[in-house]
Amino acid sequence: MNLISLKDDLKNNCYPGRGIVIGRTPDGTKAVSAYFIMGRSENSRNRVFVEDGEGIRTQAFDPARLTDPSLIIYAPVRVLGNETIVTNGDQTDTVYEGLTKGLTFEQSLRSRRFEPDCPNYTPRISGLLHVDGGFYYAMSILKSNHGNPDSCNRYTFTYENPAAGEGHFIHTYLHDGNPLKSFEGEPRLVGMDDDIDTFTKMIWESLNEENKVSLFVRYMDIKTRSYETRIVNKNQ
Repeated sequence: MNLISLKDDLKNNCYPGRGIVIGRTPDGTKAVSAYFIMGRSENSRNRVFVEDGEGIRTQAFDPARLTDPSLIIYAPVRVLGNETIVTNGDQTDTVYEGLTKGLTFEQSLRSRRFEPDCPNYTPRISGLLHVDGGFYYAMSILKSNHGNPDSCNRYTFTYENPAAGEGHFIHTYLHDGNPLKSFEGEPRLVGMDDDIDTFTKMIWESLNEENKVSLFVRYMDIKTRSYETRIVNKNQ
C-alpha cells in the first residue's frame, strides 16, 4: 500500500463524515490519535468536544437547538489503563466495558452493528491504542452489506509495532451523496508529523469549511505515557 497525503485526501473529500487517524510520529517516540466529526444537518453541527477526565465527550453547543441526542451525544475517547479507545459512537463504552471483562477489542464489538439511520446506515468505526513502552493499534469498521440492513460486515485491522512516520486513516463515508456510501477497503496509509500543533492545524484546515464540526488530537509518549491533547471546535 502506498503512503498517501492525509492533507490531500481530506481536501479532496468534502464529506468523509467522521474519521479516525492512528499512527506513530516520524521520530518514533509518540503514538498519535485523532478523531474528527463533520455534519450536514443543524443537529449534527450543533456540537462541541469537551474534555472528560482522560477522554472527551460531545455536547450540544446550543442545548435549545438539540433535537435528537441519540446518535450524536457520546464519549468518543475513553482511557482504560494502557488502552485508549476512540470511536464514532457509544460503542466507546461497549469496548471499555468489554475490556474490563477480559474481552478483546474485536470480541467487545460483536454485540454492536452499524447505526440504524436509514438509508445511510452509518458505519461504526473504532480504534484502540495500546501503549506501554511498546505500541500497537487496531481499527474496526462495522457496516451494512451494500446498504442491506439485515447484513453486517465486520472488519478489524491490527498494526503491531507500526513504522515511524506512518499511520492509518478510516472514515465513515466514501464521499458526499444521498444516500451516503460507506467507507470501503483497508484503512488508508498516511504520513504523520512530529509536531502536534502542525498536525492539528493541517487536519483542521483540510476539512471542508462548511461541514467540519470538531477535532481531537492526542500525542502520547510511548515510553512514559505522558500526553498532549488538542481540541478544536468550529462552535466556540
